[in-house]
Amino acid sequence: AYRHRVQYYETDKMGIVHHSNYIRWMEEARIAFFDAIGWSFKHIEEMGIISPVSAVECRYKAPTRFDDFVDIKVKILEFRGVKLKLGYIMTREGEVVCEGITEHGFLNQEGKIISLKRNYPDLYADMVAQMEKDQTEEI
Repeated sequence: AYRHRVQYYETDKMGIVHHSNYIRWMEEARIAFFDAIGWSFKHIEEMGIISPVSAVECRYKAPTRFDDFVDIKVKILEFRGVKLKLGYIMTREGEVVCEGITEHGFLNQEGKIISLKRNYPDLYADMVAQMEKDQTEEI
């Protein structure tokens, strides 16, 4: 799990984290997730792969405040070689504070859709293996 410490600037006038920050935290956790499975985003981009976000969903369950620690677990919900769907569970001391989903595509440097299975079989195989592992574990 990725751990984020809530910063003061992330809070609003009510003293709770502004809703937009949870999206940023998903990106932080996604980068850490790829590092953990051996495929850093930096390396993926150096290979010529771009992975834009095509959809985001957030369900806010409980507020977080300055200096809270939020643990974010990421798992692959769906992967088809050209589309990736990730799930996020954010907790504070075991309490779920937010659940999210992001969807991503895979493009080359010219912005054309690419198939990881065909163009990057090692990355594809590792993503499939991680998805299978994630589907057998609780998030």
